[in-house]
Amino acid sequence: MKRFYIIVLTLLLVFALPFTVNAENTEEIVPFDVNAKSAVLMDAETGRILYAKNSNEALPPASVTKVMTLLLIMEHIDSKKMSLADDVTVSEYAASMGGSQVFLEAGESLSCEDMLKSIIISSANDAAVAMAEAVCGTEEAFVKRMNERAKELNMTNTNFENVTGLDDDTNNHLISAMDIAIASRELITKHPTILNYSCIWMDSIRNGEFGLTNTNRLIRFYKGATGLKTGSTDKAGFCISATAKREELHLIAVIMGSETRDIRNEAAKALLDYGFSNFAIYESENLQKERLNLLKGDKKSFEIEMIPFSCLLEKNYRDSVEIKTEYKDIIKAPVKKGDIVGEATFLINGKSIGRTPIVSCENVGMLGFFDVFLMMIRSFFLT
Repeated sequence: MKRFYIIVLTLLLVFALPFTVNAENTEEIVPFDVNAKSAVLMDAETGRILYAKNSNEALPPASVTKVMTLLLIMEHIDSKKMSLADDVTVSEYAASMGGSQVFLEAGESLSCEDMLKSIIISSANDAAVAMAEAVCGTEEAFVKRMNERAKELNMTNTNFENVTGLDDDTNNHLISAMDIAIASRELITKHPTILNYSCIWMDSIRNGEFGLTNTNRLIRFYKGATGLKTGSTDKAGFCISATAKREELHLIAVIMGSETRDIRNEAAKALLDYGFSNFAIYESENLQKERLNLLKGDKKSFEIEMIPFSCLLEKNYRDSVEIKTEYKDIIKAPVKKGDIVGEATFLINGKSIGRTPIVSCENVGMLGFFDVFLMMIRSFFLT
């Protein structure tokens, strides 16, 4: 019985504290099942994993491949090597792509922006190859860069063979749900311009002559949906990297290998619903500025403030956060604005969930010789 009570007490202590997992910790978290071969739910801001099922299994991704294609394109644009207004001319090879397409013709030119819209909204394979050639010269060179970038992002279960996700002729074009989430996070947090396009339901190119409808139905039917990319082939089944934002919480739900489009969409919604129902962003309140005493300064005290702090928490714990402040024992002049003079620790049930600096709000100089002399005189006459 004694051993039993020890086990029960241990479990109570474990579950009494917030549970935090990030992308580096790939332990499976399956509070409920979704109808998919693998799945991941990630907080976009922190990279924390809220749900994981077979998350590191490398699987065919279909057109969700284009998350990495779009990442490299946006990196190229945001580094000023290409602008959205630049024209991109279509090669015969790009025009020959099958599957989802906008029926580009060899020699035709579209703006970079229209190519982007075609890739994001309509999953156009011809536009994806045309942009890959514009960025790296050839699709082969672009794919090489995709694999290099995957390694840089620590995507350990990824191998790309093309920029589209077409897999009739591929041998090892695979990626895990975890790696898709990592690439999706990099894309939407570092290059938020992409969200201007991924949340569009309907648009057009060629001066309105060719209509585009988003392959991601969640954009229209799920509250807060912001993107991102769907995909389906016979090998891959139905896949999606679905992003949605409510208040300050931005989530990434990855579903791979569902049997139908509707099953895939319902699985993605289930993950997003779980995230929004159970988690929230905690933000420290704007605490009133305080003053600290200062030695040998031309002021006796100086104003301080706490740097804002935020983190992802289970909703049950959001109102249970305690703040403990600690300051340096002795603070001597001079002090510069922004100097760290202390630290605030945020706690739940005595366990730290994060820290933030406490800094000076002003510059304070040292007492000069004349100031010290006056102080001595005043002290002499007052005693």
